[in-house]
Amino acid sequence: MRIALAQLNPTIGDISGNVDKIRQAAGKARRIGAGLVVSPELAVTGYPPRDLLCRKDFLERVKRALEEDIAPLSNEIAILVGAPVRGTEVPGEERSTAPDFLFNAALLYAGGKQIGRQDKSLLPNYDVFEESRYFRPAGRRIPVQLGEWSLGLTICEDIWNDKDYWNRQLYEVDPVEELVARGVDLLVNISASPYHYGKIRLRVDMLRSLARKHGRVIIYVNQVGGNDELIFDGTSLAVDASGNVVCLAQSFKEDLLVLEVEQHGSRWILAETAAEAGPAPDRDKPAAAANNEGRLSPCGDLPARALPEEDISYVYRALVLGIADYMRKTGFRKALVGLSGGIDSSVTAALAAAALGPENVLGVSMPSRYSSPGSRYDARKLAENLGIAFREVPIEGMFSAFLEVMNQGGEPCGDLAEENIQARIRGNILMFISNREGYLTLTTGNKSEMAVGYCTLYGDMSGGLAVLADVPKVMVYQLARYINREREIIPHSVLVKPPSAELKPGQVDQDSLPPYEVLDAILQAYIEEEKPADEIAARGFDPDLVREVIRKVDRAEYKRRQAAPGLRVTSRAFGMGRRMPIAWRAG
Repeated sequence: MRIALAQLNPTIGDISGNVDKIRQAAGKARRIGAGLVVSPELAVTGYPPRDLLCRKDFLERVKRALEEDIAPLSNEIAILVGAPVRGTEVPGEERSTAPDFLFNAALLYAGGKQIGRQDKSLLPNYDVFEESRYFRPAGRRIPVQLGEWSLGLTICEDIWNDKDYWNRQLYEVDPVEELVARGVDLLVNISASPYHYGKIRLRVDMLRSLARKHGRVIIYVNQVGGNDELIFDGTSLAVDASGNVVCLAQSFKEDLLVLEVEQHGSRWILAETAAEAGPAPDRDKPAAAANNEGRLSPCGDLPARALPEEDISYVYRALVLGIADYMRKTGFRKALVGLSGGIDSSVTAALAAAALGPENVLGVSMPSRYSSPGSRYDARKLAENLGIAFREVPIEGMFSAFLEVMNQGGEPCGDLAEENIQARIRGNILMFISNREGYLTLTTGNKSEMAVGYCTLYGDMSGGLAVLADVPKVMVYQLARYINREREIIPHSVLVKPPSAELKPGQVDQDSLPPYEVLDAILQAYIEEEKPADEIAARGFDPDLVREVIRKVDRAEYKRRQAAPGLRVTSRAFGMGRRMPIAWRAG
């Protein structure tokens, strides 16, 4: 059987647009000679649809799309598609005998009708996931028949519960074990697995282990693209029964893979979505390796892609995709970045230029009396290196007016309020340009600053998307060095000067914060690993410093609650995956 893996980038709620993507992928797969095309989890709606699933009209549109678009399309090629389905727990059961629930389903269509269905069994309800809010878990797991093939259909989390790989189980049910015990020929997983640094390596390793354990081919199809805070990497793949990865889709791009699996041997054929499909390959051509049960092996002249070795380039590509999709899916074409001459705004501007094209990015420098000549030069030089538009709007006049009014004609106090009013003036300027000229303002604060509240509400936090909100400061420097890998884009002086908000004379970040290498390590332990203070201090950190950092993190929750959505690239980001109260105290 020749199977196409359609790695798609859906837009949440755009049912007609998403169905068009499925239709195009199915057409290309059919021309290559595939008999089945597999799309990601909830491909019809995009993932996660969240409270759109509570709207009756939305679910009706999904139902119509399945009946009027997907089903007829399966007259040409069998289609496995992910969609929310309202109905009884057991397909075919009369509604009068069972309640009506919503399921996250994998639906198999062939010959113009639905011939199989498997609902998602394991509903994640942690971190960024809240599927129990919307769906009911499957009550049974049975093979789905397609011709001579018995398919074991699973959906995302269903494959993440192997007790031997994790040394624990989050759920009592293991859908993979049940399906293998029922004698399925191969396992298919449709997924919407969001990216964080290290996730691809972990996912590939887990799938290889699962294939070896059960002696089954595993076909894994993941969503790609940015949806609000989440970024999906794609990286769909097929693993043979020995745990070898034999075909691998691109990361952070739509892709189409076609592979051929034979029950007593196999061969695979790779086709790119960007290429027009040629004639179907010769089915009589011998496989390149010996026939082994459930084995996938190379065929023809198209070599398998190398397994991914994640490095900082993956974070860079994730952020570029996240910016591009957030802008496109919200209807914006141009981005605005306040350029301070520092590392964070420089990296943000470079990412925006890569995502949108430099012609669609405007950098605005807003110097005050405390802005150094070097910072003003660095901001302008960065814009020149990137090829983006640049403006300088000095804020001295506005700042002086504030000081005069708020100090009632007296001498300035030089306090925190006066420092922060500079950031708030700059925020107002950026939002004025945004309103008048149709730019989306990108905020530039990093995760380390956001964590401890080293940011100004209605100032540098003003904007529509927080690009670096989940990027620790040390990683920001790694991104800068990656951006400069071929030529100097971010001026060298930006990378070597001490970080500073430049809101008062001689100010540097380390006046208020520990060295970022230390701060980031403490923050990772507290936020991502959820370790208590004593365990963090046991790693060699000053206990008083650990407690002070934790205190700052907890006190800054009210700021983060008002921040722009931030792109997620670590295992625990601020935002939808971290639901902490504001008004609380440790007892």
